[in-house]
Amino acid sequence: MTALRPFHPTDLFKTNLTNLDTLTENYELRFYLEYLAKWPSLFNLIEDQHGQIAAYIMGKVEEQPSYLRHTPEYTPWHGHITALTVAPQYRRLGLAKLLTESLERASNEQNAWFVDLYVRESNKIAGGLYKGMGYSVYRRVVDYYSDNMTGEKDTEDAFDMRKPLDRDKDLRYIRENGEDHMVGPEDVY
Repeated sequence: MTALRPFHPTDLFKTNLTNLDTLTENYELRFYLEYLAKWPSLFNLIEDQHGQIAAYIMGKVEEQPSYLRHTPEYTPWHGHITALTVAPQYRRLGLAKLLTESLERASNEQNAWFVDLYVRESNKIAGGLYKGMGYSVYRRVVDYYSDNMTGEKDTEDAFDMRKPLDRDKDLRYIRENGEDHMVGPEDVY
């Protein structure tokens, strides 16, 4: 049995099961605390019956500064998944979907256009998971990650994946063949 609840500062001391995964981004303590202070409704976890963290999601709502509004890669008010991770023994149980849906609902309540996330090009399992939840690749961010997990080169591309929310009835912020639309890290905010 598991329970979904808000993430608390003391939970940072219990993330070993989830954060030891090689594909999980780890951040400095102050980064997690900033998210907890600014976007508490978008930072949630699922714990097991023993109080162990089985999974968590960390997100935010944002838009690019107004001076970028007329640039081709401008990103309007949207939800963003900064981190989503599930401990290995809890995978394939629907926990990622449950957490993602909670962030999508909260973003919808804040009138966001879409929810986006970045996923490594090499992380086929996560890419497939997100596609199965209705996300599609909007653009390829060339050399986004400076630590290439494949060892083929020093950097790795990211896919900016998006899922439209209720506000985007005309799908303005979704595109077909996004894998072929290349931008640099300097083009994303």
